[in-house]
Amino acid sequence: MDAIQRRLIPSYIFLIICSIISVFPLFWMLTAATNATVDVSQGRLWFGAFSTENFKALLEGAPFFQSKLWSAMRNSFVFAAVQTVLSLLICSLAGYGFELYHTKGKDILFGILLMAMMIPGVATMIPLFTMMSKMKLLSSVWGFILPSVATPFMIMMFRQNSRNFPLALMDAARIDGLQEWQIFFKIYMPIMKSTYAAAAVITFMNAWNAYLWPRVVLKAPEAQTMPLFIANLANGYTIDYGALMMGVLFCSLPTVIIFFILQKQFAEGITGAVK
Repeated sequence: MDAIQRRLIPSYIFLIICSIISVFPLFWMLTAATNATVDVSQGRLWFGAFSTENFKALLEGAPFFQSKLWSAMRNSFVFAAVQTVLSLLICSLAGYGFELYHTKGKDILFGILLMAMMIPGVATMIPLFTMMSKMKLLSSVWGFILPSVATPFMIMMFRQNSRNFPLALMDAARIDGLQEWQIFFKIYMPIMKSTYAAAAVITFMNAWNAYLWPRVVLKAPEAQTMPLFIANLANGYTIDYGALMMGVLFCSLPTVIIFFILQKQFAEGITGAVK
C-alpha cells in the first residue's frame, strides 16, 4: 500500500460510516415491517415472521377513518401523476420563455417569481383553502394539485438548463417554417429530456409524499392519499407498529422504483446536461 492509498483510508472510513447511517433507516423499515409490534417496540433489528399478519392488518386500514390501502394508493398515484404531467408542461413552458425569448420586463417578472420562494407555504394555506372551498374543489384532484402545479424552483430549473439549448436549432426551425409551438414540442422537449426526467422525479416525489396540504384540502375519507392513510394508522390508543411500517414500506416503493428507472437521466438533468 503506497502513501496515497494510506492517506485515503480516513476518507474511506468516513464514507463507510456515512453510508451505514444513511442506509440504516431503510434497513430498519424493512425489518420492522416483518416483525410484530412488541418486537419493533423492543428494538429488534432483524427480519421476523410476521409479514403476512402485518399485511393483513394493513389491508384492514384504519376503520375509524374509513380509509383503505388500495384506495389511498390509487389516489396518491392519480394525484401525483396528474400533478407531474401538468407541472412539467407548465414549468418547462415558463422556463423556455424566460430564457429563450427576450422582453423588457422578463427579468423583473422572474425576480418577483423568485421572491415567491421566500414565502412559507403555511402562510398561504388559509387563503388557498378559502379559494379551493369557494371553487368547490375540496377533496378533488384539482384542489390537490393547483397550488403546486407551477413552482418557482421548477421554473428556475428549466430556465437554467435552457441556457444549454442550441439557439441555432430554433433559427433553423423557423427558416423551415415551424411554428413556435412546434419548435417547443418537436425540438425543445426531446433535447431537454434529461431535465424533464429530473423534474419528473422531483415533482412526483413531492406530490406523493405531500402531507400538510392534503390533510387540509382532502376532507372526504375516500380521497385520502397514502401519507394520510399512514398517519391514520398511527392514531389511537394502541399503535400496530408492524402494520404501520408495512404501510411506510408500501408508500416508499413507487418513488424508489421511479428513481431507479430514471436515475441516469436524473443525474444528467440535475447537472444541466442537454442531449
